[in-house]
Amino acid sequence: MVISILIVYMFFSGLVVFCMNFKHLLVMLLGLEFLVLSLFLSIFNFYSLFNYDFFFILVYLVMTVSEGALALGLLVSMIRSHGNDYMLSFSFLW
Repeated sequence: MVISILIVYMFFSGLVVFCMNFKHLLVMLLGLEFLVLSLFLSIFNFYSLFNYDFFFILVYLVMTVSEGALALGLLVSMIRSHGNDYMLSFSFLW
């Protein structure tokens, strides 16, 4: 019971950090990774509870690692082109 409350708290705190739209892209990416981690823990808790196979968790981890690598590549590209990672200085329409 305590672990499920902790997972829900982790999920909502990651959602709040992601939705607050901070100045830096790195902070928003960390909030997104915290969301992914809490979803991983909830899926792992669910599969452990019912003794399911953990193959889907492995696929989920592969997808989240590739998402994290893509986000870091975007961050590096943004820093190289604009010199900072401020969200307000980067225009998506330009």
